[in-house]
Amino acid sequence: MFNPEGGFDMGALLQQAQALQEQLKNTQDELANKRITGSAGGDLVEVTMSGTQELVDITIKPEACDPADVESLQDLIVAAFRDAAHKAQALASASLPQIPGF
Repeated sequence: MFNPEGGFDMGALLQQAQALQEQLKNTQDELANKRITGSAGGDLVEVTMSGTQELVDITIKPEACDPADVESLQDLIVAAFRDAAHKAQALASASLPQIPGF
């Protein structure tokens, strides 16, 4: 960051910032194309998200659908969504470039 004359090299700092910005964009693009599945109730309900936590799909097995117990199905959907979101967050954290000095 410092040039040989002892001053601050703003050009080098800008180059690093641009490189980091490009890495972040590439990582976001890669995450958007990844799929993460969360499940609940022994896989009775599965929720699929992109790596950017966009809901992509929900699969509910017929045996999870008891008309007399709608609340349990609702709870399974919420639990599967949380499972997928947690996995997507972990994937995003592991995928993001590390910023030197932070």
